Amino acid sequence: MYKLLTDLSIVEVSSFVASPTAGLYCAQMGAEVIRVDHKAGGLDYDRYMLTKEGRSLSWENLNRAKKSVALDLRSGEGRELCVELAAKTGNCITNLPEQSFLSHAAMKAAQESSGPDGAPDMTSVRIMGWHDGRQAMDFTVNAASGYPLMCGPEEWDMETAPPVNQVLPAWDFITGAYCAFAMLAALRHRDATGEGSEVRVPLGDVAIGTVANSGMMAEMLYRGGDRERLGNAIWGAFGRDFRSKDGVRFMVAALTPKQWNGLVEAFGVSTPIGQLEVELGVKFADGDRPRFEHRHRLFELFQRVAGSHDWKALEGMMSARGCTFEKYRTAHEAANDPVLVADNPLFGPSPANPSGFEYPATRSFAHLPGREPGNPAPAPYLGQHSEEVLAERLGLSSGAIGKLVDAGTVALSDEGTIYNR
Repeated sequence: MYKLLTDLSIVEVSSFVASPTAGLYCAQMGAEVIRVDHKAGGLDYDRYMLTKEGRSLSWENLNRAKKSVALDLRSGEGRELCVELAAKTGNCITNLPEQSFLSHAAMKAAQESSGPDGAPDMTSVRIMGWHDGRQAMDFTVNAASGYPLMCGPEEWDMETAPPVNQVLPAWDFITGAYCAFAMLAALRHRDATGEGSEVRVPLGDVAIGTVANSGMMAEMLYRGGDRERLGNAIWGAFGRDFRSKDGVRFMVAALTPKQWNGLVEAFGVSTPIGQLEVELGVKFADGDRPRFEHRHRLFELFQRVAGSHDWKALEGMMSARGCTFEKYRTAHEAANDPVLVADNPLFGPSPANPSGFEYPATRSFAHLPGREPGNPAPAPYLGQHSEEVLAERLGLSSGAIGKLVDAGTVALSDEGTIYNR
């Protein structure tokens, strides 16, 4: 955790993936991120998979380095406390609907009603579904994007084959990262002008906008139709999965002259490549186009070599020539891989996880040479910081907080609780 944003405090009222990701990235750069949840836990508090004690490993990892405040967000008093906390902090990330109790207007009105109290002009980042107000989730916007109908074996019939969903909720994570950026952009504007901002980021716009930014939308309109399915081949370049003699599957990519030349040398196919060039009237070294358009002939040639060598030999041949490749791993194998995890400075010692389960925890993805990244911070217990935050941010006395706890409006830490979910 780098201490670059130690002067920044953000209230986060969120659930699931995109919104917690935005707060997580800010927290990993040193911001104080105060996550506010319903006192029994938000919609994602028991998201699968759960430990035997009922703790969500997803929630635990998306909320590292944050503080937790638990309020009765179904009551008027609990909602008022949440709005006041966001207003006095001046910065909020949420995926609650704009028409909810935590609208930008409500937070702004709370600032105005309290008079000048030193809070900066309200800045909020709100993750929405679609731009027109319809609900959306990663897997539904992905269905609309066109990608699932481009995935699958090449021989599948385009008219009758089913879609292939991706396992990774990529749009959620991209949206979360974009929202962290949008928050810091809005704060930079406020630093320069004193003016806060209301920022709305529809998940659906992130998806279809990324499709447009990639050039794929222009491509579809230009060609007047859809791409063919490519199986595991890389679109527009040379790359695919291959299988060694001993059954190891691996991926190779050659998008640059150096990568292509290295791969040709590693596989020892200069002569057959030359013969194929004469036959087809092309030069594969000229770039992606000839390699992609004649990929099937090339795949056959490279697979013939791959199938005659064990993986260790192929790995040595490709490594010696600086090829771009990687062996396929299962997720369990990846989690136990020393290069990816154990020997990777991205990971630090396991902090005191609420689940009680010890495993590697991530630092910031960004590496700043010369700066100490610090060790990963744990996720909080639900409500662990309720008393601390309400006292520091809202100036409530211990007696006042005690009355709110007794009334059920505020909940304290759920440490030691075993859930039967």
